[in-house]
Amino acid sequence: MTMQRRALLGTLGATGLFPAIRPAGAQGLQRATLRLKWLAQTQFAGFYLALQRGYYREAGIDLTINPGGPNLLTENLVATGADTFGLSGGTDSVFAARERNLPIQCVGIAHQQTPFVFVVRNNSPIRTLQDFRGKTITTWFTGANYVLLGMLAQAGLRQGEFTMQPQQVSVTPFVDGQIDVVTATRYNEFYTLMTRMGRDNLRVFVPDDFGITFPRDTLIVSEQTARDKPEMVKGFLRASIRGWREALADKKAGVDAVMAVAPTLNREHQEFMLEEAGKLMVAGAAAQNGMFWINQDAVKAAHDFLLRYEVIKSAVNLPAAYNNSFMESLTAAERGV
Repeated sequence: MTMQRRALLGTLGATGLFPAIRPAGAQGLQRATLRLKWLAQTQFAGFYLALQRGYYREAGIDLTINPGGPNLLTENLVATGADTFGLSGGTDSVFAARERNLPIQCVGIAHQQTPFVFVVRNNSPIRTLQDFRGKTITTWFTGANYVLLGMLAQAGLRQGEFTMQPQQVSVTPFVDGQIDVVTATRYNEFYTLMTRMGRDNLRVFVPDDFGITFPRDTLIVSEQTARDKPEMVKGFLRASIRGWREALADKKAGVDAVMAVAPTLNREHQEFMLEEAGKLMVAGAAAQNGMFWINQDAVKAAHDFLLRYEVIKSAVNLPAAYNNSFMESLTAAERGV
């Protein structure tokens, strides 16, 4: 079975979790898809609101939003042509994809700061990164593992001195004491941990506190799309930014747009998620240049960090992997600055 066929089968399987969303009355438009990195939630509110309000159609795009899932890798789906646009793991997962020679290119970055932390119990003996030695850790093997491996290498730990396992959807193994360290996004799993265990019972290790930032939630396209359909890429960015600006200005509308697709979600959690995700989207270089700006300095620093500690084995061609020309082509007003 070819990689493309596997990706397509994975796509069909995932749409059963939450339906793909496609607007009505889309004749005469360029058809395209956006593959999310996870199931429908307000981490993606701006895209859903832009679709609901017709901004992609105004840009000439008949867009379908496809949810992600635990067994899907957005970089693979975009590289094979199964999806046009993708919201992938982050700078680290783009490095990994390029290291595997996948022909994908980042055209925008949503989260300007590292959105995840590594969590231990406050009463555990783990006080420093060196204390991870001999411990059992779960993390996502879609990029967060690279970040943690680099942090631990910086602290002098070698692979084999700790146990690292793929993290599942539920944080219950950590809550039940089966593992020592769990990975949590600031807006999702950390909310669940606080709800179930109490904030005072948790201690966090933040990558940014160790001198390195890993921008995440990278917007990617294939090299072919970037080359052959630049106006569509610009239109997609323009519409997405408009949707996100309105979702952050009117958070009720942002939450409503997502819950129209996934009505069983917990509204309070979704409100918290949108608030926290919004902070990440307007931080750093985005404050001056607009949402989805690619901070090339932050990208290079993350790349050099992972290369120094041999988490990635060879240098990535950063200008080929991160293309800010589409964002630069938008006016300041279109970028929201």
